[in-house]
Amino acid sequence: MALNQLNLLRPLLCQSLVRQVRCPLAATSRVRPPLLYPDTTSLPAAYARLYATKKAKAKAKGQSAKVNINSALVEDIISLDEVEADMRAVLDALKDDFTRNLSIRTSPGALDHIVVTTRDGKFPLKQLGQVSMKSPQVIMVNMSSFPEATAAAARALSESSMNLNPEVDGTIIKVPVPKVTREYRENLTKVAKQLSNKAKDSLRRVRSNAVTQIKKAKEGHSEDTIRLVEKQIQQLSDKISADIDKQLAAKTKELLG
Repeated sequence: MALNQLNLLRPLLCQSLVRQVRCPLAATSRVRPPLLYPDTTSLPAAYARLYATKKAKAKAKGQSAKVNINSALVEDIISLDEVEADMRAVLDALKDDFTRNLSIRTSPGALDHIVVTTRDGKFPLKQLGQVSMKSPQVIMVNMSSFPEATAAAARALSESSMNLNPEVDGTIIKVPVPKVTREYRENLTKVAKQLSNKAKDSLRRVRSNAVTQIKKAKEGHSEDTIRLVEKQIQQLSDKISADIDKQLAAKTKELLG
């Protein structure tokens, strides 16, 4: 009787054993293989933001952060407003030089900037003589009101950067207008380059004087503060220097046509 019941249970035991062996294999087959590349689309928002931040930092790497100091907070060290005004004065002087000395248009006003040095001091040419156009090719300066300054006026015209060769006839100075040739235009661009280089020299002197003043005021201020003020000065200098380059490029384009 017992043997008969055991024979009946044997198929059931075999089926159960087979299922137990197959189950781990089936479970193993359902496990997803590891990804070679992470799926960033399923990352949490915090991780996405972190990735974006690092990307932005990498993009900005190498770019110097700009400094913007409140001038009132460092006025006991240096007046940033005065430094900026001095630097802008250099740029304004260059613009004035370009307008007065580097014009290919001819008119009596082209000589307004000429300053004559006499024994009594320095005077604008237009205060000493009457300037007019004798012809489109000749400017005439009548020095009859101040005949003693005729030679000084002629010298001032010769020494100007306008490539002039005045001719003196008594108290009359005749100034032939240079012909506007390609060579003349190129010579004017060389003068423009010289003037812009002088402007940059003046700009460097302003910056150097400012840095010297800052170093003298180190006492009682942190190194970080001094360094930030120096960086602000350098930023101002770089900006004006870039403006000088723009003025030169524009003037060169104008002169060469």
